[in-house]
Amino acid sequence: MTDATLERGRAHVAGMNPGLEEALAGKYDHLVPGMAESLIDWAYGQHYTRGGLDNRTRQLCTVAALVSMGGWTGPQLKVNIEHTLAAGADRREIVEAIWQMSVYAGMPAAINGLNAALEVFEAANS
Repeated sequence: MTDATLERGRAHVAGMNPGLEEALAGKYDHLVPGMAESLIDWAYGQHYTRGGLDNRTRQLCTVAALVSMGGWTGPQLKVNIEHTLAAGADRREIVEAIWQMSVYAGMPAAINGLNAALEVFEAANS
């Protein structure tokens, strides 16, 4: 972990999900000290801020990967659907990325993904 990657990660998360690091720290740091900071540094500071893909595309890839992993990733999928919307993807793009996974991960995984998307979209509408 470097100060530079941690700060890049914090800046990246601030634009999509302000308060994420604090929420993670409050939930997990008593079990795994520094977990939240490590995740912000590694996932966001080192990976999401890399060149080569724009953030919208990177987030669509993340949604597809979480869908293909199955229903047990539901909480992370919902957070990343929110991040994907914040990164500029529209609902149709997200749904199409999820539906594409029906070919590779199976219909149950796609249906679970669609249900997660519906929950996120409905919460955003209220």
